[in-house]
Amino acid sequence: MAHLTQSAVTLTGLSFSWPDGSPALTDLSATIGTGRTGLIGANGTGKTTLLRLIRGDLRPTSGSVSVTGSVGHLPQQLTLRTGASVAELLGVHERLAALRAIEAGDADPARYTELAEDWDVEARGLAALDRIGLPGIGLDRPVGALSGGETVLAALAGLQLARNDVVLLDEPTNNLDRRARCLLHEAVAAWRGTLLVVSHDVALLKAMDATAELHAGELTVFGGPFDAYQDHLATEQAAAEQALRAAQQQLRTEQRQRIEAQTKLARRQRYARTDFENKRKPKIIMNNRKQEAQVSAGKLRGRHDASVDAAKEAVTASEARIRRTATISIDLPDPAVPAGRRLAALHDARGTEMVVQGPVRIALTGPNGIGKTRLVQSLLQAQSPVDLRAWARPFTERIGILPQRLDHLAEDATVLQTVREAAPSLPDGELRSRLARFLFRGQSIERRIGDLSGGERFRVAIARLLLADPPHQLIVLDEPTNSLDLDSVDELVDALSGYRGGMIVISHDDAFLDRLEITDRIALDDGGLRHGTA
Repeated sequence: MAHLTQSAVTLTGLSFSWPDGSPALTDLSATIGTGRTGLIGANGTGKTTLLRLIRGDLRPTSGSVSVTGSVGHLPQQLTLRTGASVAELLGVHERLAALRAIEAGDADPARYTELAEDWDVEARGLAALDRIGLPGIGLDRPVGALSGGETVLAALAGLQLARNDVVLLDEPTNNLDRRARCLLHEAVAAWRGTLLVVSHDVALLKAMDATAELHAGELTVFGGPFDAYQDHLATEQAAAEQALRAAQQQLRTEQRQRIEAQTKLARRQRYARTDFENKRKPKIIMNNRKQEAQVSAGKLRGRHDASVDAAKEAVTASEARIRRTATISIDLPDPAVPAGRRLAALHDARGTEMVVQGPVRIALTGPNGIGKTRLVQSLLQAQSPVDLRAWARPFTERIGILPQRLDHLAEDATVLQTVREAAPSLPDGELRSRLARFLFRGQSIERRIGDLSGGERFRVAIARLLLADPPHQLIVLDEPTNSLDLDSVDELVDALSGYRGGMIVISHDDAFLDRLEITDRIALDDGGLRHGTA
């Protein structure tokens, strides 16, 4: 199938609500044309729901979705299909089965119909895998025997084979190591047709032709990559701030003029009452003047009230254009880690030892499945180095770990109870004050963990880690940016900026590591531990 010259997705007044009536998307109108478009937005804004509507898995509550051309999709939970084969990921399993049946002597005409004269289907499938960087992987291999990166790349190769006009990718770089990310980026860079990518991978978003954002119930499409969109937003927000200041100044002016006018009116009325009481003019004339003054005063008050109301509306409209992003900012307790304090030692099977010492920030890198998570887990567990490619020996008991999955938090516990467990001796008022700096204020600290959104749950996990009393001298973050939206990544960087202990970060996200100001990099590969990147 050849790509259409101009494929597109058009949304017209698109709205969708869930069966319980809660709205997911409301009155979206936009066109996503040929080229590569990155779709961004905070967790829960409806990005995946929008992809499902475009694909036709969901029907709009109102409005419409129009797609020019065929649609292909790479879902977020692809790696859970452990029983599927590589041929299924490529979309060639039915024709491959028909080919093999014919080669085995099956003369059923239905087999020839299924094959559709695609006699080189196996060779094309293997060639597609080879082109995307997966040589030597057989078409019969199950997904359960592949790494997460291999699974995503194989499915991407299948989308290339299908030559769909519109392709939807939902968080394709989650859990991918550096090599797999590079291969995926190369495939995306060469893509033809309409490609819509939901992602929080800044490097991938910067390679897009356009950026679409779901924010505050609106979908904005910008004709440039993510970094250009950020510059555009910054300029737009600066203009909005200036417009707000001007509107506020105009409101103050209108309010002052109304007060001045009311003062003059009161003075005139006081003079008129004095004249009336002193009977300086005939009564009929005085009554006429009184009525005229009342009418004139009413009109003047009406004009000033209208001017003040208009100024208030201008302030409200200007405020609505400004994005208010709450940030985490807290003075963390000092973990007392001097430069010479030994916190841990990393070992490998060759006898290499690398010491984690002082308030160092280390990035631990390496391919998926190499054992990075098992290495850092050995800091808290009495694991034998047998069968471990690398392991760690702690020199302090004050070590905290933020795991990849946040299932270590008790679902029925409240926010306050969860963080209290890590800081049992901290005074209640102090703990509540610190939680407020992590954006948990008032009654929100009494909410159950199970009732929190993904971003809120993440903030609880970070608060529990960084507010521990006594404070951790070494913290370990295992792929902390997986599935985090861009605002949550900002919150994480803000929270960690004040931490003065040692830190080990497992991540393939170079943009995130740069923002953390990593001081050293240690790679784990088949040869063991070494300084550098992987």
